[in-house]
Amino acid sequence: MDRLTIGTLNLRNIADRWEERLPLLLADMAALQPDLLGLQECVYPVQQDRLLGAAGPGRYASHRGWAGRPEYGNAILVREPLAAADAERFDLGRNRSALRLVAKLPSGASLAMTVTHLHHLTADEGIRAEQAAALIAWLDGFERPTAEAVVGDFNAGPDEPTYRCMVDAGFRSAHVEATGAEPAVTWPSGVVAAGMDTEGPAECLDYIWLRGAVTAEACRLAFDRPSVSDPTIYPSDHVGLLATVRVG
Repeated sequence: MDRLTIGTLNLRNIADRWEERLPLLLADMAALQPDLLGLQECVYPVQQDRLLGAAGPGRYASHRGWAGRPEYGNAILVREPLAAADAERFDLGRNRSALRLVAKLPSGASLAMTVTHLHHLTADEGIRAEQAAALIAWLDGFERPTAEAVVGDFNAGPDEPTYRCMVDAGFRSAHVEATGAEPAVTWPSGVVAAGMDTEGPAECLDYIWLRGAVTAEACRLAFDRPSVSDPTIYPSDHVGLLATVRVG
């Protein structure tokens, strides 16, 4: 039986006072050191994924899956001694994609980790539901691993069809499994910036979904603390999630 930590965070690219946000991201990453971390809105030329991977004592490999344009998209950080293979990207349309890889665990079990970021306009619930259905169909085409984790910014609250798509496909929210409910809000974080996104109500948009022989022992918000000297600066415009899971 294996125990590991899985996280997710939308980085908000390099907008919303990136240079001021970066030290907060690095400090939290150095403290958290998850085994697997799914990132969204990652700008590859800035090396945002690798900067986070180098923040603490752990050694991380980064796997990337572009979305919309080659220099931007999703990433998965994998902490040694875990090794990952079979990374594949899936296009979801509307400049969105998913990235899946398989991590081999010490017991010999396998965990398929997928990161995604769905369409963002609040009114377009149907588009997100279509993307979620396409994502599930793609995942169901692989040989089933011991366990699966799908993480990311779904831009959908728990009352949307997208959420029901995941549940109907056999996925369980790690936060619900560990605490009994989703967090009230994962967006916005509280960051204040000139170009900040204000479209839509404050709600839970970010999830760690689990399927198969995996149990969430704990799940909590992460990357959620403002600067001690300026309460308008947060690591991102989203807060992340961190789950401790048991596989097997």
